[in-house]
Amino acid sequence: MLAAIIFFLSYIIGSIPSGLWIGKAFYSKDIRNFGSGNLGATNTFRVLGVKAGAIVTVMDILKGTAAVLIALSFSREDLMLVAGIVAVIGHMFPIFAGFRGGKAVATSSGVLLGYAPLLFVLVVLCFLLSLYVSKYVSLSSMIAGIFAILYSVLFTDDPALIAIVCVMSAFVIIRHRTNIIRIKNGTEPKITWMNKKRKLDA
Repeated sequence: MLAAIIFFLSYIIGSIPSGLWIGKAFYSKDIRNFGSGNLGATNTFRVLGVKAGAIVTVMDILKGTAAVLIALSFSREDLMLVAGIVAVIGHMFPIFAGFRGGKAVATSSGVLLGYAPLLFVLVVLCFLLSLYVSKYVSLSSMIAGIFAILYSVLFTDDPALIAIVCVMSAFVIIRHRTNIIRIKNGTEPKITWMNKKRKLDA
């Protein structure tokens, strides 16, 4: 019963559509009708600007972290990573937004923040470095996921972490399958560093 409560709370938290609610409450915009139509942080940056994008990014990260901490608060350390995955699933398929959610990047990183903070920092640095070089948010997200797998396999002895990182990275890559096609075709937009809005597409 306790496990069911933890998973239920994790899914509900993961289902909070940060981009949708911020857009409607403060900008009178449903971001699903603009840009890529995605509810994640990247489309929020593109449609609503840097301030809203940053807020949504933080909120989406904290959803994953909160799920991990919920399990910890119930003294169920064995369920911390599973609760994180449930929150990621909630983010991708939110009950509060018609099961049309984001691409799992920020919330997955939030799971790492709650469970393996050092890995979280390294993944963020990998993402930023890749973004600086490639200018592709989507590609950088996938590279960061692959880096997380390699690091967890080579430098940790935590089978549960390795398994969950593999699952989250698979989610990220699968959710970016259309971006992969656009990258191959040379039609994937790049970020514009000097643009105040920093229009992103992923």
